[in-house]
Amino acid sequence: MTLVDGQWNGPILDNHFHLDRVGRYLDAAADFQRVGGTDLVLVHKPDFDNLPNNVEDVRKAYQDTVAMAEQVRLECDLRVRVVLGPHPAAWVHQCASLGNEESNELHLQAVELAIEFCEENLAVGVGEVGRPHWDVGDEVLDQADEILIEVLSMCKRANVPAQLHLDANGEKTNREIANICDHVGFPRFGAIHHHADADISKNFTHGLTSSVVVGRDSIKDISDTIWQNEGGFLMETDYMDDPRRPGAVLGPKTVPRRTQALATSLIGRGLDAEAVLSAIHIDLPEALYGEYE
Repeated sequence: MTLVDGQWNGPILDNHFHLDRVGRYLDAAADFQRVGGTDLVLVHKPDFDNLPNNVEDVRKAYQDTVAMAEQVRLECDLRVRVVLGPHPAAWVHQCASLGNEESNELHLQAVELAIEFCEENLAVGVGEVGRPHWDVGDEVLDQADEILIEVLSMCKRANVPAQLHLDANGEKTNREIANICDHVGFPRFGAIHHHADADISKNFTHGLTSSVVVGRDSIKDISDTIWQNEGGFLMETDYMDDPRRPGAVLGPKTVPRRTQALATSLIGRGLDAEAVLSAIHIDLPEALYGEYE
């Protein structure tokens, strides 16, 4: 049993976590581990002050993320999966600095390289890719969607999941991305909506896998909509490890604490908390990323 006296004693996974060598780095990972965290999905964090201008620079940046993951495994006793990819915000910035054509080409080369890392078992998915999160106007958004179509087509051919960085327009965004998935034949299940809302009902998610950023009010919203969920969901902090924004988006200790809060909430509603938490922290990560090696 992994649920004893209302307390979850099983694995706890944060599905979207960044680390930075100039941030808290190992101390942040250690904070997560000390409060019960066992598994991190370490997502590549671009250096927006020094974005790569060619694919070899991208390779070096990816290699550093892989090296950080290995150091966390060794020094913090955590299981760490790695997700690599070019951030859509970086694409927007480089359209201005490199021009649209060169930025588009570099973005897709970076995706192809991330897939190569997956094939070498150094990463488990591509991300975070998708759309800019701020209002960029219809023309830029349409261009981003054209690139996303190609990105998801590449992920489909490689049979790897994608963590998606998207605009915050709720059900409308989910519906549009689900349609893009269907257009290219990419499974909606493999499209992981990072920093997703806590409404996990199927009518809201449209079959995308929600990686819920578990803020203070998220547990109630999850509990209110879980009976309408299909396919499961994940929990994340989107921890940025940015010295300029300490604790943003949520601190490293958040997912273990919200896991216990969710257990209490589900038990109070007469639901099978053990089954739900097993799905979040064990079954769904393995279905998406494969068994941990």
